[in-house]
Amino acid sequence: MAYIPTALIVATMDTKGQEAMFLADCLETEGLAVKIIDAGIRGQCLETVAVTREDVARAGGKSLREVQNIGHEGEALKIMTTGAIECAQELYRNNQIQGVIGLGGSMGTTLGSGVMRSFPVGFPKVMISTMASRDTRAFVGTKDILMLHSVTDLVGLNRITRKILRNGALALAGMLRSATPDEATDQKPLVFVSTLGTTETCAQQIRHTLEEKGNEVVIFHTVGSGGKAMEEMIRQEDVAVLVDLSLHEIADHRFGGDYDAGPQRGTVALDKGIPTILVPGNIDFLVTGPLENAQKQFPGRPYHVHNAAITVVRTNQAEIKSLAQTLAGLCNRAKGPVKILVPMNGFSAFDHKDGPLHDCEAPGIFLETLKANLDDQTCLEALPFYINDPEFAQAIIDRSYPIQSDIS
Repeated sequence: MAYIPTALIVATMDTKGQEAMFLADCLETEGLAVKIIDAGIRGQCLETVAVTREDVARAGGKSLREVQNIGHEGEALKIMTTGAIECAQELYRNNQIQGVIGLGGSMGTTLGSGVMRSFPVGFPKVMISTMASRDTRAFVGTKDILMLHSVTDLVGLNRITRKILRNGALALAGMLRSATPDEATDQKPLVFVSTLGTTETCAQQIRHTLEEKGNEVVIFHTVGSGGKAMEEMIRQEDVAVLVDLSLHEIADHRFGGDYDAGPQRGTVALDKGIPTILVPGNIDFLVTGPLENAQKQFPGRPYHVHNAAITVVRTNQAEIKSLAQTLAGLCNRAKGPVKILVPMNGFSAFDHKDGPLHDCEAPGIFLETLKANLDDQTCLEALPFYINDPEFAQAIIDRSYPIQSDIS
């Protein structure tokens, strides 16, 4: 008997029942099985579903009647989302679903995307939403959720909503087509590298060399969500070594920049004992919005307008010193081997001697502060290079903690 993948539909069947059933028909036409979770609260569900709203409320820690009596839609939704996550995860643990799709407005998107964020990267996720033309960071988070803008409100079936819902179903069906895992790749030592465009030259040399030596290299773009995703995946994956080349998310968290990855940034690999190489890449700047915003938030600083939406602001020497103290504290608690490599001629493309934000004194301040605060200075090495010099990238490669002996 042929294998048939199962798609999970997350919906409020009292308000989106007709639309959800059309979505189910589209998925079944594509040869998929369908299960529906109903997380509706007020009206009635007129269809047979795999997980009822009573099941969802109970999994969220309340009876449905208790949820209905809360009197605040946001609090009620929070309980139903918690319950829907638990119900969906039970189906996932029992291998009863292979992908998930949701539909709705702001409340339905909060529900559906909340469920989707509980699944690992690679598990197919499609969210059909009236909110998809807006800032979707709160919905997507650090996961690979495909957001499909519904264009019109998802109320009833008409020539527009049918097209959008069908396209969403086809997108999920395409994801669920059988794919053969790359077992050879899965067996390679896994290396995580953080970077931005301003350290990309260094990152690419590291990637190419380590891949040539038989490793699988995953690059994370440190724009806030990238660092969060990296920390989450370090918890989940068997990482052989972390090359944390771009630490500016820690600076943005400390000093109010836009690329804030939260308080856990830089901690997980060290706490797990994963071999780690730390480089103060990109700590020479904070990321802000348009120039007028940067000038208000950080008056009197050197600025560089990266584009119309992004301005970078030079970190001052007090901030550089504070970051060194923070990094020393992280290293002092590390449970595994750590190396800190400091490029003394500049921390990013902006900090090059010919760049717009160069401060020739900052690397020395950073280095001396590290020396004063590290419990063990043997992990620290200052190198007479600019961060994007090929010699600096080679130094990182040479000092990696490899699984394979030919990298050592």
